[in-house]
Amino acid sequence: MQRYTQPGPPYARNAMAYVLAGGRGSRLMELTDKRAKPAVYFAGKSRIVDFALSNALNSGIRRIAVATQYKAHSLIRHLQRGWGFFRPERNESFDILPASQRVSESQWYAGTADAVYQNIDIIEDYAPRHIVILAGDHVYKMDYEVMLAQHVESGADVTVGCVEVPRAEASGFGVMQVDASDRILAFVEKPADPPPVPDRPDLSLASMGIYVFDTPTLFAELRRDAADPASRRDFGADIIPRMVAEGRAVAHRFARSCVRSALESEPYWRDVGTVDAYWEANISLTEVVPPLDIYDRDWPIWTYGEITPPAKFVHDEEGRRGEAVSCLISGGCIVSGAFARRSLLSSGCRLHSYSRIEGAVLLPQVDVGRGARLTRVVVDRGVRIPPGLVVGEDPAADAARFRRTERGVCLITQPMIDRLGA
Repeated sequence: MQRYTQPGPPYARNAMAYVLAGGRGSRLMELTDKRAKPAVYFAGKSRIVDFALSNALNSGIRRIAVATQYKAHSLIRHLQRGWGFFRPERNESFDILPASQRVSESQWYAGTADAVYQNIDIIEDYAPRHIVILAGDHVYKMDYEVMLAQHVESGADVTVGCVEVPRAEASGFGVMQVDASDRILAFVEKPADPPPVPDRPDLSLASMGIYVFDTPTLFAELRRDAADPASRRDFGADIIPRMVAEGRAVAHRFARSCVRSALESEPYWRDVGTVDAYWEANISLTEVVPPLDIYDRDWPIWTYGEITPPAKFVHDEEGRRGEAVSCLISGGCIVSGAFARRSLLSSGCRLHSYSRIEGAVLLPQVDVGRGARLTRVVVDRGVRIPPGLVVGEDPAADAARFRRTERGVCLITQPMIDRLGA
């Protein structure tokens, strides 16, 4: 199994990971009505934020801070339950930093840069040599030690994590124009004509929202930004473009530091920011050889280990047999005389007799009533599907009752179900 960690000083041990986890993720529609995007469930057991946090931990970073803002209770509760094992006596720390008007009684976090600026004094107490700024809402496996090593060796003022995307699809990203040595010449937000990669003209380098700074450099830029009344207080809109123009900014290609098991053929990075993308990323895990290996014990995805009984399949009668084919079934689930195909069941779901699901992503504690049929759905936590409900077979009826996407995926929440009986 190939690993990409390079020899050299353990830069991660003297770094802090600062995770920006305050965004709503409005394109996920009702999935983020009660929780921030980083707190959305993924892969049956985890939350999206667990990927950035696990990458930091597996990379050797032992000082982590998470900035929260939008509807943060679900996220904070998860972080307290699942990530409270850091020990100060081992020079470890884990800080949850909700927007708390620390700079001004009238000012919450005004942007991603401001979410760091308002907590400079807390960071200073730990005196890290480097700061790794991370977005808390992407799914990927990455060794940040490799990126830190490149940052130090290149002498960059800032190193920007970039993923290679087809040039024809790059218009939706912030794109880096680089020279042959990957020095960033320009940063262009959602360009109509994305600049190509010098050695691959069919590709462009899109920002991953991952940045490495020397701590004094970051603080100086944040204080300068805070003093600018015209700033939007944002890394992508203000800090990075200014440093590209005035300093030495270098691109770090994700392919150099992505972590892959022997089963993963391509670097995997997903922004699961739409219902369609979220559904596809979850359902792809049911493939015989999925594009993301969540079973890789050399790079585990840490999360809150909820105590649940084993999954259970009951009834063995013709037409009423508990079965699941090409599925991920989490602990506490009961498949009672029901059939599931190519679906993902999070903890504590129940499928009652004669129900059938296919292409279904069920969040925790979903109850599918007797005789219901669900196809290509995402069902929010705790939803009670009425007996006999059919979704995924009549597009017009689905669109009238639920949130139906352009690709025909239906998002179902409890308020939508409650309106059916109104």
